[in-house]
Amino acid sequence: MLELEYCELTDTGTVREHNEDFIGHYRPASPEEGRTHGWLFVLADGVGGQDRGEVASKNAVESVIEGFRIAPRGEALTASLPRIVQKANLNVYETGRAASPGGVNMATTIVVCALRYDRAVIAHVGDSRCYLIRHGIAQQLTRDHTVVADQLRLGILSAREAEESEKRHLLSRSLGSDLFVNVDIADHQVHVGDALLLCSDGLYGSVKPADIANTVSFNPNPAVAAAKLVELARERDGGDNISVQLIRVRDVERMGMYRGRPYKLR
Repeated sequence: MLELEYCELTDTGTVREHNEDFIGHYRPASPEEGRTHGWLFVLADGVGGQDRGEVASKNAVESVIEGFRIAPRGEALTASLPRIVQKANLNVYETGRAASPGGVNMATTIVVCALRYDRAVIAHVGDSRCYLIRHGIAQQLTRDHTVVADQLRLGILSAREAEESEKRHLLSRSLGSDLFVNVDIADHQVHVGDALLLCSDGLYGSVKPADIANTVSFNPNPAVAAAKLVELARERDGGDNISVQLIRVRDVERMGMYRGRPYKLR
């Protein structure tokens, strides 16, 4: 069956006084729950400049974990995750509006990775990322929901202009900004030896994909690799909070689907 090894770390960085990132996970209590629910990893980065970013990120992560825990047994992850993230969005939105006096604007990014059998389903809002590291290459599985990234995709900006833009961290989509949010969802097959990395912009803003791939590939122990990634980010910048969740796939259960029901492949 699916076997994972993982490590999660969050660091304030070298400049900021408090940490607005929040991370969490859900580990199945039994092999049966691993098949009906699976594993869950979630990372959120409270929006800087907004009120109570650390409250928003903690609220979002805890809401997603609870929603995953109580999801119907065997429900498709591609169906459950968008609903769970939408519920987290509403929780953050309502928490901000209920704050006194007069309510506050609370928002956060979120990236979620749920794994079951031999599949990884990624849901995200904002610019926190998920990478797949396979055969020494780090592939970004998410796309940044920022104004500059949107302009780059539309051809309004060049890659160099986007990289140098002072507005490159301005989000075009975030959790908690409105009653409803558009959640990106993607389904990927995973193989033995793969690694998945969830991270905030405090990491990828200073550590390039090639360095991420090299660090993860040459350090099989997730705890060692995660610590080295955080150390690199602190050395090269450290101006933002740095959070990572590194998941190594040790074994998978190959499954097929027939009329919405899984069956084991030989």
